[in-house]
Amino acid sequence: MIGLWDTTGNEVVKALAAERRSAGGVASGMALTLIVVVDEKRVRDAEAAATIAAAAHPCRLLVVVRSDVDRDRNRLDAEIVVGGRLGPCEAVVMRMYGRLALHAESVVMPLLVPDVPVVTWWHGEPPEEIATDFLGVVADRRITDSAQAADPIAALRQRARDFAPGDTDLAWTRITPWRTLVAGAFDTTEARLTEAAVVAPPTDPTAALMRGWLRSRLDIKPRWDRTREFPRMREVQLRCANGDELTLTREDSMATFRRTGQEDRVLPLVRRPLGDELAEELRRLGPDQVYAEALGTFAGLTNLDRRPGQRVHVWRDPATARRAEAGVTAHAATNTDS
Repeated sequence: MIGLWDTTGNEVVKALAAERRSAGGVASGMALTLIVVVDEKRVRDAEAAATIAAAAHPCRLLVVVRSDVDRDRNRLDAEIVVGGRLGPCEAVVMRMYGRLALHAESVVMPLLVPDVPVVTWWHGEPPEEIATDFLGVVADRRITDSAQAADPIAALRQRARDFAPGDTDLAWTRITPWRTLVAGAFDTTEARLTEAAVVAPPTDPTAALMRGWLRSRLDIKPRWDRTREFPRMREVQLRCANGDELTLTREDSMATFRRTGQEDRVLPLVRRPLGDELAEELRRLGPDQVYAEALGTFAGLTNLDRRPGQRVHVWRDPATARRAEAGVTAHAATNTDS
């Protein structure tokens, strides 16, 4: 590992090239560039997840940690790791302070691996509009996680309003095992589905996307039976036109599948590590039309997959925005006092 403190972007590029030569790194072996935008307190979690994902998808990992954007003095600290603790990837962890944090692309862009896709993952709350973050605009795929938001359902609706082909959310990734088991339930029947219900907490984004998926695939409106008894989606219930009822109920890392006239079956339904979820999304580097339809159906929006795939960067200075909000608040308080 090489540590560079109070350095420059040019020095980071030179140090990475030197470390690659020393370690025998080969850029042509990289499948993609993975940019991770993360807060300081979550850096280790993000590194652990990226290490798992890199085992399946060799990549150059660029971790961007933004801090103290109002700070008067700009500063860049960087760690460069080729192989070692982060597995089979080339990694640069960059901590940016001051106004530099608002222009992270000036340091990141020269570090992108040529001629391979770019994926940006926000391990935390993403910007409300991804076009305001150049690290999202430059990416071919953009991975968010609505479960990280204070209001996950509202965050998921915002993802639909702001959607562009190439976007995805880890709440969608987490229902892949559910969707696999539900779809497999219809391998031995041609009966039409007439009703469905999802039992889940009212703030669970996976339940919202499950309902959107069922509705977009089967042209029915699933019921949401809200419960606070369980921390995440508990059950999917289905009723067929011939009267058969099917239920899939989570029990820890297993699921019980029940169907009218058949014996219960116990199936695996493991909650996967974050790194496995990330690795699944890195397998698909093009638009996910099924996700777009499920998200749009949940949010009441149509043709999300037909939106332009290229985003145009919109510059917004958060410091200026805060000052404007403070001015509006002060003006309102003055009017109230008078």
